[in-house]
Amino acid sequence: MEKEELITMLSNDCRLVRTEFGFSQDQMAKILGMSKKTLVETEKGRRTLSWPECIALAVIFAGSQVLSNEFGGELSDMIRAVSFDDVNVSYPKTMGGKIWWRDIYEHSGYRVQQNLLSQHYRLLDPADGRMVSSFDLEVIRKYMRQNGLLQETEEL
Repeated sequence: MEKEELITMLSNDCRLVRTEFGFSQDQMAKILGMSKKTLVETEKGRRTLSWPECIALAVIFAGSQVLSNEFGGELSDMIRAVSFDDVNVSYPKTMGGKIWWRDIYEHSGYRVQQNLLSQHYRLLDPADGRMVSSFDLEVIRKYMRQNGLLQETEEL
């Protein structure tokens, strides 16, 4: 998934999230740090949220069922995958992906998982710490090969 696609999806979900939490347009605009006019334009599909507005929506409404159902669990994972595309980053420990993830490869405790809804991938260490996330499985393969976790002849 590209950043623009994520922005479009979050923009389309903005009204549903506002309704889910029972906020008026005035309240939601204030919460997201935008004018009511800008929120109305977004809800009517005349504009998309900016990237910072998307991050605000995702962080402030992290407990949203609308967002959880749309993106398959924790939206912060997807935001990291899009934001840190082509950048090495140290991730915190995960819960192991028991609900929204399926294992597609496992060796010596290291697991490659794919999110059931968003389809993005992540590599977990034996302690369930996230090592790398990407929408491109080749990025995961390359990382594993560079770090001696996958031989050149092995496939995922």
